[in-house]
Amino acid sequence: MRLADFIDHNHRAILAEWQAFAATLLPAASHMDAAGLRDHAEQMLSAISRDLRTAQGREAQLAKSKGRTPVLAETPETAAQSHARLRAMGGFTLHQLVAEYRALRASVLRLWGDAHPNATDALEDIGRFNEAIDQAIAESVDHFAAEVDRWRHIFLGVLGHDLRGPLNAIMMTSKLLSALSDGTPLSEHTTRLMRSGERMSALLGDLFDYSRTSLHLGVAVSPEPVDLADVCAEEVDLQRASLPDAVIEFTAQGPTRGEWDPSRMKQLIANLITNAAKYGDPHGGIGVHLAGGDTQVRLAVENSGNQLPTAMLDLLFDPLRRGGQPAATGEQSSLGLGLFIVRQIAQAHGGEVIAESSGGKTTFVVTLPRKTILA
Repeated sequence: MRLADFIDHNHRAILAEWQAFAATLLPAASHMDAAGLRDHAEQMLSAISRDLRTAQGREAQLAKSKGRTPVLAETPETAAQSHARLRAMGGFTLHQLVAEYRALRASVLRLWGDAHPNATDALEDIGRFNEAIDQAIAESVDHFAAEVDRWRHIFLGVLGHDLRGPLNAIMMTSKLLSALSDGTPLSEHTTRLMRSGERMSALLGDLFDYSRTSLHLGVAVSPEPVDLADVCAEEVDLQRASLPDAVIEFTAQGPTRGEWDPSRMKQLIANLITNAAKYGDPHGGIGVHLAGGDTQVRLAVENSGNQLPTAMLDLLFDPLRRGGQPAATGEQSSLGLGLFIVRQIAQAHGGEVIAESSGGKTTFVVTLPRKTILA
């Protein structure tokens, strides 16, 4: 009996062994009934059986053995993908997911070998069966990892949202204490508390934006007619107050009116200035230069410091990493999301941002169309 026929005629015995093994995968399996333990196993066995009966060439055989069988766009989930998603939601680990397939492979081949020890064409059937299992593993692992990442980003977004309430209470209380203690020794401590609260609020905002983009929701913007020179000047003044040791120069030329989200643009400018202050030469100064043209504006934030390797420049925008660049201030508490958020804000406005480093200066250049067209 060929292996495909054996699988079709022995679903019950194979599924019983699958269920028995799945029940040992604790603690996730402890609350599952028989249907939950078997999940999509029957559909996967049927898919494997059909696959064994389907003719395939050498190229298709090689691709499948490496888990590279092409998946058509807009096709429904395979049984292996659905199984992975439900196992991820059920609290299984990736190791346990793969172990299920390992046990399935061993069970089928053992049961078939016991029933038909001298089956003809056994080598071909075993090879085809292993290829089908490998493809199912590849589909499951990819889907499992994507589902875990999705829930991780949801958790980060919920965490950032829920922390805003108590943080706002702390900031309001610190402002009240500051007003009551003006001119007393307590005022210095309340001022420090307010600055720390504002910094935490900015970090939570970056974390929330990161979670949105990771879920493919993008950074939300609300464009309105504004003069970007006024927006920049206001934020630069605020950064001068929050970074008293930094020398920040601001210049603007050309037409600078257009349609942008003023709060997001302030966030972009603040992140670039903070980055320049943190990683640039503390004695070199920071330049913020805005230049308007007929169809777009160019915002450049530059700082003095060591020249960065070309290969590192684009890595600076990667989330949750620094590209190997040490902070000149010795600061180690940043999440590394600032430049990532800058790029997301620029792209949400239909623009782009690049990093340049030469002649002892590092410059971040943001180019924006004068009118934002929302996607």
